[in-house]
Amino acid sequence: MNIQQLGRTVFLLALLGSGIAAAADAPVDPNWTGIGRDPGEQRFSPLKRIHDKNVKGLKLAWHADLHTFRGVEANPIVVDGVLYNVSAWSIATAYDATNGKVLWTYDPKVPVEWSRIACCGPVSRGLAYGDGKIVVGALDGRLVALDAKTGKEIWSTQTFDKGQPLAITGAPRIANGNVIIGNAGGDLGARGYVSAYDLKTGKQAWKFYIVPGDPAKPDGVASDPVMPMAAKTWKGEWWKTGGGGNAWDGMVVDPAQHLVFIATGNGSPHPIAFRSPGGGDNLFLCSIVAIDARTGEYRWHFQEVPGEEWDYDCANGPILADIELDGQKRQVLLHSPKDGFFRVLDRTNGKLLSAAGYVPTTWASHVDMASGRPVVNPEAHLKEMPVLLTPGFGGGHNWNPMSYSPITGLAYIPAQEQYEVISRKADGEFKFVLGQSTNGQAIGNYPELRKELNAYAQNNEKGYLLAWDPVKQKEAFRVTYPFPGSGGTLVTAGNLVVQGTINKTLAIYRADNGQKLWEMPVQSVPAAAPMSYEVKGKQYIAVNAGWNSAIVAKLSTPEKPFSFAEARLLVFSLDGKDKLPPAPASSSIEPPPSEQQPIEAVKAGQVLYTEHCAICHGQNAVGGVKDLRYLSEDKHGQFFNIVLGGILKKGGMQSFADKVTKDQAAQIHSYVINRAQEDWQPDFMKPKRK
Repeated sequence: MNIQQLGRTVFLLALLGSGIAAAADAPVDPNWTGIGRDPGEQRFSPLKRIHDKNVKGLKLAWHADLHTFRGVEANPIVVDGVLYNVSAWSIATAYDATNGKVLWTYDPKVPVEWSRIACCGPVSRGLAYGDGKIVVGALDGRLVALDAKTGKEIWSTQTFDKGQPLAITGAPRIANGNVIIGNAGGDLGARGYVSAYDLKTGKQAWKFYIVPGDPAKPDGVASDPVMPMAAKTWKGEWWKTGGGGNAWDGMVVDPAQHLVFIATGNGSPHPIAFRSPGGGDNLFLCSIVAIDARTGEYRWHFQEVPGEEWDYDCANGPILADIELDGQKRQVLLHSPKDGFFRVLDRTNGKLLSAAGYVPTTWASHVDMASGRPVVNPEAHLKEMPVLLTPGFGGGHNWNPMSYSPITGLAYIPAQEQYEVISRKADGEFKFVLGQSTNGQAIGNYPELRKELNAYAQNNEKGYLLAWDPVKQKEAFRVTYPFPGSGGTLVTAGNLVVQGTINKTLAIYRADNGQKLWEMPVQSVPAAAPMSYEVKGKQYIAVNAGWNSAIVAKLSTPEKPFSFAEARLLVFSLDGKDKLPPAPASSSIEPPPSEQQPIEAVKAGQVLYTEHCAICHGQNAVGGVKDLRYLSEDKHGQFFNIVLGGILKKGGMQSFADKVTKDQAAQIHSYVINRAQEDWQPDFMKPKRK
């Protein structure tokens, strides 16, 4: 037996041991037909023509310009030599997977005003494929089925409840002949739900609300039988302020059980004092909910963060695997949500098998195994006095997908340590307005304390690739980065872990020990997860490199501004001959206006900014789609034309003239200038520019 044959035998035995291979001679599928490849979304490729011994020869095979500076977060999919990708604004394109030749493009022409609703920009995390169709979840709520060969529309269905501030940023999933989709909007007062549509016709098959509505008014949908149970965990008249719970990203499918597992989001409003006066667990916020993919009927749930009020929405992607625990083979669900605890659940019944902190946590000390509940630090509950917590609202692990290898038995997490200064408004101060931020945070109180805590938060951020053993519930190794914000991961049978980094590179490490094997500058941060496929015996690795401007405090400074190229789809092979064009020049950041801003205008502007701007531009004016602390002199001069006149609407910045007056826009501008002055280094106070 030669080395290659031995390697294949070891690999197949590993698959058999994990319960995901049917036969030792089963052929390796060269395709990548779902965003996580398999229904359980392990993001594990069994391909190994590119491996730890030859990966140093990896080169760019081809690339496609995506003509946007907005975030591109999707995993491409590949079916029989055709690569399907989706960019910002839900624009889908089919390419010849060997050379990048465009076969067709579909633009759903999403109205630009939808960017005001979509948190973090007009992103999409992927497409679905089934029955010869490519399914697009458009930002504005349409589910569109296209002919995979031609890109022609077959059917289109609107999935949104009327009058709700909803958006689709997650990828559709297909199970039992149904296309299943969630939505985002819990930060703006929406009530979350998941709905399913017949793949052949687009007709709605079922609908499941994640949180209860008015108990006196049943919805007439699949979730009705379980909503009375959920309603008992809420207080007051929660349905009048939305409830939240939106499943904006993570879903996985277990075909054998006909189940779809829904990872659910945060509450609306965020502070439980405003959402559910008197407390309660508030089901099914921040939970894993198992639903029958055929009917939408409830099967079981496990709530990860009862009474969630820290924006620890648990909606990032779970992974399904078969592992051995205590000498027993278990069918499990692996999850590393934003709250910092890695959980292993029995996916047949929702029982918690283990839980451990994968990053430092100060909001809770540990998870109690008897009850499954985190043991919350009493000081962490939202009050008027600000408190410093970790993880922050960016989480220990955000949407950027993790991967799992049945060979190494490790999960590979894009982990981060970030802190948050958090408090809530005083009783009676919060006013619910549908379509505006419902975070309910106090703004500007205890300024000296906030300044001290924010300084600590900004100086203690960390980011790293974390290899985690879900059986031992401990770290196997880590690869450190200078900042948080690196991308999702791919792991392969060639002993490779692939990740886009905050250093604007694509990097490849050994999957067993984290040794760096290869790295290439790619001019932007590949925030999406890479994937791999094979055509005619040649293996490729592909990734979308489109920086989504995640909230990272010190990524860009006046001395060293962070610049990046337009988004691109990058495809690599061992014999690639393509080259990227020269990187864009890094321009200097201009100092902010030096005039001191009226304190009352700054205070008023801070409140308005939080209500209207923070969803895209970041809390405390840090990071976001565009870091407003670093506006140019020209942009400061055009501030009213941008905010009220909509001169940048083609880029996604729609006019807010229907939301704020000119005086209020001036107050927001004062706040933005003040924040720029606070964080400017060196000192912003220089002679007035002429």
